[in-house]
Amino acid sequence: MKNEVTESSESGSIQLKKEIKLHNGVAIIVGIIIGSGIFVSPTGVLKESGSVGLSLLIWGLCGMLCMMGALCYAELGTAIPKSGGDYAYISEAYGPVPAFLFLWVALLIVMPTGNAITALTFAKYILQPMFPLGCEIPKSAVSIVAILCISFLTFINCSQVKWAMRIQDIFTFAKLFALGVIIISGAVRIANGHTENLQAPFEGSTLDFGHIALAFYSGLFSYSGWNYLNFVTEELQDPYKNLPRAIYISLPLVTVVYVLTNVAYFTVLSVPEVLTTEAVAVTFGVRILGVMAWTMPFFVACSTFGGVNGGIFASSRLFFVGARQGHLPDCLAMINIKNITPLPSLIFVGLLSCLMCTTSDVYSLINYTSFIESSFIALSVSALLFLRYKQPNLKRPIKVNLIFPIVFLLICVFLIILPLYSSPMETGIGVVITLTGIPVYFLLIWPKRKPSCIENTIVYFTHSTQKLLRCVGETHKRTD
Repeated sequence: MKNEVTESSESGSIQLKKEIKLHNGVAIIVGIIIGSGIFVSPTGVLKESGSVGLSLLIWGLCGMLCMMGALCYAELGTAIPKSGGDYAYISEAYGPVPAFLFLWVALLIVMPTGNAITALTFAKYILQPMFPLGCEIPKSAVSIVAILCISFLTFINCSQVKWAMRIQDIFTFAKLFALGVIIISGAVRIANGHTENLQAPFEGSTLDFGHIALAFYSGLFSYSGWNYLNFVTEELQDPYKNLPRAIYISLPLVTVVYVLTNVAYFTVLSVPEVLTTEAVAVTFGVRILGVMAWTMPFFVACSTFGGVNGGIFASSRLFFVGARQGHLPDCLAMINIKNITPLPSLIFVGLLSCLMCTTSDVYSLINYTSFIESSFIALSVSALLFLRYKQPNLKRPIKVNLIFPIVFLLICVFLIILPLYSSPMETGIGVVITLTGIPVYFLLIWPKRKPSCIENTIVYFTHSTQKLLRCVGETHKRTD
């Protein structure tokens, strides 16, 4: 089978191919950032800021702050051109234990719950037209459709990287098209003089620092996912150029779309309506699109479908790299010899995500880790500063001004401190979940020699996985 593998001239080893082009990278970042939030409930910023004008300003500033963080990750991603993102950077700077703790939290909660929540949202909106207005959709039906969604996208990702990228491109375009319809409709409304909700835009703005802080926290959460392309750096074509280019294109695009979409909403809906409606885009569609209002739930479903695909693709690479470093079972670092995809890690992610779809606590689980995610992002950005000092001669194709990591790190520290004050219980549980990884590391990962029963089980499971899924490690020659 021609051109199916990347073979080293020296060793003939199987490796994941560099199949992600610039536009695919843009689709990954945009597709993961823009989920269902901007369609369903972009209310957190408005509620805490108190006015239309201040909320729009905060949306724009949050985009700029995330752009600052993404530039720091561009330096890290080109200086340390390894897949795994934060895991690789924390490991390089601070060693294996902090890196394993990041992997541990990502494994237990962050990745599978993120995928599950997005899939559940997809299921809700794809099922909505099948039930009468006001009729509650059975939870079992939502869970089943979400599991089917995850299973289908896992199959696609296992089959071909090109198929996964094609789905990512198509559904990212679909969500941008839907938001474009909203923005253009809003522009027409403004041209026709419907600006009553935009008059005196800063009237009612809060002066309370705590509320402004919470508004920023809500806004930054809506931009989460901007660092996911760094999880797949090794599969990105010409990463030294395409990683920063994808960031330069994606973050400004998302920021402009977010701000203009919110402006469009206010041309149709008042502030109280935006705050109280269950699905802002759906209500907007009912008011503006008439008989075509059904397209909004459909586009929300499209948006979340693409988000699930991007999440599965990126998170599987994190676990693949973690296994390659010896922090997860060896079988997760295997590559299918036919399709050249990390089949075991993809199936692993898919199973975990499906499992999360069956629990009613999935939404509360993700709340426990917002604090932890901010902590590890701060640790990654601090790694940039630490490596500037520790390894001054490290090749850095991109070298950002130090003001960027310093300012962004201060913001991350603020985001770490805020939940300690506003949600101490959730924050405490998140810390406990993270710390449970320490005994796991020193009992199962750190020892050079493990008990024979554990060693034999790992070897048996690895060999069984290789035979069942036709997988080998990166250093094995292809044998078909």
